[in-house]
Amino acid sequence: MAGKFARSWALMKASAGVLRADRSLLLFPLLSGLCSIVVAASFLVPVALALIGHGDDFEGRRFAPAYYVVLFAFYLVQYFVIVFFNTALAGVALQRLRGEPAGLADGFALARSRLGSIFGYALIAATVGLFLRAVQERLGLIGRFVVGLIGLAWTVATFLVVPVLASEGVGPVDAVKRSAELLKQTWGENLIGNAGLGVVFGLVFFLTVLLAAVLVFGAIATQSIAVIAPVIALVLVGFVLLGLVQSTLQGIYAAALYRYAEAGEVGGGFDQALLESAFRPKR
Repeated sequence: MAGKFARSWALMKASAGVLRADRSLLLFPLLSGLCSIVVAASFLVPVALALIGHGDDFEGRRFAPAYYVVLFAFYLVQYFVIVFFNTALAGVALQRLRGEPAGLADGFALARSRLGSIFGYALIAATVGLFLRAVQERLGLIGRFVVGLIGLAWTVATFLVVPVLASEGVGPVDAVKRSAELLKQTWGENLIGNAGLGVVFGLVFFLTVLLAAVLVFGAIATQSIAVIAPVIALVLVGFVLLGLVQSTLQGIYAAALYRYAEAGEVGGGFDQALLESAFRPKR
């Protein structure tokens, strides 16, 4: 476990090197988050207003066809937004890893050129998401267990879909097949055991929460709004920045893994031996 954590830490530092070279990459997850909030509000606010005064009927309505139609539409739009910005980020990251100059405009241009494939994959992801949600709601505890297993398998199989869409320009179905093929070909079964990047950020988040708690309680002890308000604002900005850095690094990380899995090359900022030891081909 210590070796896995050390490799993940080294990979995160290498990803951070690419991010340091172009901090504007943080704008991709930022814009994605803002658009996702707008999408959520555009769906949730009307639904909340419609349910006012009909709370007693909600449990009976949640399994009605209209409920699933609205839920599917929400999933579809939300996935489209997320995949669009992730594709733009992956496109820029791949160019950077190849040593080519690239910026925000290049990423958005690439994502726009893939709109059909992005929409198609969003359609597939929304269908899978709706299916898992229906299973979970109808089967209760057993449903949550089944959804967890299927969701885990789906996450592993589609781990490289976005870099595939950005690099190969294939259709959504072929992108899913290609992602699964690359995972199986190189590190498939070792992915979860070796990918400890989430553990690193979990630790960072935990330490950030502790620091935020100290700052907030210290500010509250002063009983001064002039102190409390800036501290709370600082804490919120800190969490937002942490989330942006994590999302951006994960996008760069996925792009680098795709590049290694597809061509056996790492690219700028990544150590070849590091990835070869962290993601061993199946025998």
